[in-house]
Amino acid sequence: MGGLEHDRMTDAVVYIVDDDASVCRALARLVRSVGLQVETFPSAKAFLDHPAPDRPACLVLDIRLPGSSGLELQSALSQAHREIPIIFITGHGDVPTSVRAMKGGAVDFLQKPFNDQDLLDCIHRAIPMARQQTIERAERTELQGRFATLTPREREVLALVVTGMLNKQIADQLGAAEKTIKVHRGRVMEKMRAHSVPDLVHMVEKLKPPKP
Repeated sequence: MGGLEHDRMTDAVVYIVDDDASVCRALARLVRSVGLQVETFPSAKAFLDHPAPDRPACLVLDIRLPGSSGLELQSALSQAHREIPIIFITGHGDVPTSVRAMKGGAVDFLQKPFNDQDLLDCIHRAIPMARQQTIERAERTELQGRFATLTPREREVLALVVTGMLNKQIADQLGAAEKTIKVHRGRVMEKMRAHSVPDLVHMVEKLKPPKP
């Protein structure tokens, strides 16, 4: 692994959720052995109570846990829009469970006992995914800040502009003068820092929350 790539990996953190303390210790040693930071949790609740990371992270998650299961934690994270790549591990794997995990967006599903390198390979696939999610989350926050500066009327105009409607059509729809719509449209473009209508459409798409 090159120097830059190594630096990009080591700013990340790997979370491990498993109720078996010996498994947590062994996996934590393995992860640290390749220079990655790691934190362990004994239950889904303990992980959910932990603040969302402000840096790239992935989750190594046991399917069977006391209280909420790994799949239930996956669902809870999705509903809370807490995006984090998940690698499931289990000693009781079955096809329906693995299918459900993968449909929920899991990176991989490993059955115990698994090869150390297999887990490390999964983690090294997950971290770049997490990094991209971090970038997209920051972009969405920035766009939400711009959107918040729009007046209610400007938001109405924005919603119609991105459908491809012309100023005259928007004016007819909103019962306003065309020149007034032109002013609103200009302000929308300025406040959103959009260079074109396609640019604005792209921004509106990014403002939508990620699909669970």
